[in-house]
Amino acid sequence: MRITGGAARGIQLDVPQQDVRPATDYMRESVFNRLGGTIVDKVVLDCFAGTGAYGLEALSRGAQTCYFLEKNPKVIANLKKNCE
Repeated sequence: MRITGGAARGIQLDVPQQDVRPATDYMRESVFNRLGGTIVDKVVLDCFAGTGAYGLEALSRGAQTCYFLEKNPKVIANLKKNCE
């Protein structure tokens, strides 16, 4: 799993072996290609963040800020690692 566009394009994300079902690279790329430049300078909320792929993708493509919402402590540790 990797960031598909923007400044962080190609950066690999760690995915825990359990507790998450991340969206595919293709799915995220399709969503953000459809959104185009409308994401630039916006505040984004990544609910049920898991790996943080959607929020990190948004930041890579120019979002101003992203808030991640996740309740599983094991997944949160992995999310923090991906955010670094």
